[in-house]
Amino acid sequence: MLIGILLAINIVVCLGLIGVVLLQRSEGGALGMGGGNTGFMTARGAGDLLTRITWILFSVFLFISLILTLLTGRMGGGSAIDRLKIDNLDTKSLNAPAPSTAPATQAPSTAQPGAIQAPTPQINGSLSGAPAATPAPTPAPAQAPAKAPAQ
Repeated sequence: MLIGILLAINIVVCLGLIGVVLLQRSEGGALGMGGGNTGFMTARGAGDLLTRITWILFSVFLFISLILTLLTGRMGGGSAIDRLKIDNLDTKSLNAPAPSTAPATQAPSTAQPGAIQAPTPQINGSLSGAPAATPAPTPAPAQAPAKAPAQ
């Protein structure tokens, strides 16, 4: 329960941090801040305020992330690598080729394989999972009649 609440707060702080960073003035301009003194704050005052907010949100984000890491580490699960049971694996059997399942008495075929044809794509008519109606077969293209030789 506590981890879920801290994770939700951490996500909100992270989104706030992203927004504040995007509002800051950069060399090429920024999302919400224009150049000049025509706004309700001067550019320097807005920069100082956004810088302070950025540092505060960063500190809160870092602190909550550290607490989340410590709490989930003490839950007893260990790391994902610790849960893998790789101590009893035989490395020689991992690198060995897979055994053949074809019968040994069959002679290799010297005939060339036929042409491979892709299946006709099917479009489902509805999103509910009901089978779509089978499409009507497409007629073969008609051949153009041969031109009569010019006399």
